[in-house]
Amino acid sequence: MGIRARRQDKVGTRVITDTIRFKSQGNCDVVNVSEQIARAVEGSGLSDGIVTVFYAGATGALTTTEFEPGCIEDLRNWFKKNVPEGNYAHHRYHNDGNGHSHLRASLVGPSISVPFIKGTPILGTWQSIVFICFDNRPHNVELIVQLVGE
Repeated sequence: MGIRARRQDKVGTRVITDTIRFKSQGNCDVVNVSEQIARAVEGSGLSDGIVTVFYAGATGALTTTEFEPGCIEDLRNWFKKNVPEGNYAHHRYHNDGNGHSHLRASLVGPSISVPFIKGTPILGTWQSIVFICFDNRPHNVELIVQLVGE
């Protein structure tokens, strides 16, 4: 975990900011970050609130899914079929060949918010929080984790 920032207002609500860092393989790499987020919530000392996870990048996204091989394969295949690699207008301005990566990330979005109660994120039985790296190359990923609660 990274650097923590803390703020407390007059009514007992606190804001805590943390980071999660890891290496992504790119090309629709799906990384389960549920455990790291649960550890950030537990380590915050907060009982109840909301955790928001944000990726400050244009070719990655956060969502939830069942993290099992079939679902991950289906997810990757959906993106490859519906937003295929190709000749995108983006390539006229940037010679990186990742126009499809930007479109895929825009469809999913850069953040997710999850409530937590008694220090535990509230997720469904099979639900996991995942980061998807859509870029066409590996990345050193840094997710910003911000907790608001008491």
